[in-house]
Amino acid sequence: MSQAARPNQAFFTPARLEAFSDGVIAIAITLLIIELHLPEIEAGLSVWNSLQQILPNIAAFLISFMTIGVMWVNHHNLFKVIRHVDHTALVLNALLLLMITFVNFPTAVLGELLLTDEFGNAMIFYTGTFAVTAAMYSVLWRYAAYKHRLLGENPEPSVVRTISRDYLFGLLAYLSAFAISFISPMLALIVTFGLAVFFVLPSRRV
Repeated sequence: MSQAARPNQAFFTPARLEAFSDGVIAIAITLLIIELHLPEIEAGLSVWNSLQQILPNIAAFLISFMTIGVMWVNHHNLFKVIRHVDHTALVLNALLLLMITFVNFPTAVLGELLLTDEFGNAMIFYTGTFAVTAAMYSVLWRYAAYKHRLLGENPEPSVVRTISRDYLFGLLAYLSAFAISFISPMLALIVTFGLAVFFVLPSRRV
């Protein structure tokens, strides 16, 4: 059912939602750098020795930066197709932004615990956060696409199918990384990095 077929429901253009979301995501991705601090340089050591101590933090920063960047691109592309929003969509988008801003915390945890005995638990927390975020993207899209609820008049069926397929793939991919983290934290880290690279690369996905 299209937006025009239900005149009694309050619909809005997504412009303010997009502007607010862009601002929140920009702040979230900027705050990642706050967790990087150069340790005190000990006598007889160079700055490179100190930088080596925070390599795990840098690795976590890079993966999270790329992933949040992909989240922003996905959000931007999503609202090329979603032409209207309602109260439920606003709430779902707010929950999605909650997860995106939360990424900073598991990133800090992973950076601190990457080379410790707690690395496995840190990866479970880290990949679990991404899995929940992917689920929120999927829920927002499914809500918008159900009977073309928020897609405007006559959306292209192939576009709707492609987006639905891609969000399902993303969700399954991050759930797989989450499952792997229970078995091999390092493999889960590699998979998470690989997913970030994969989604960053140009493709024909909508």
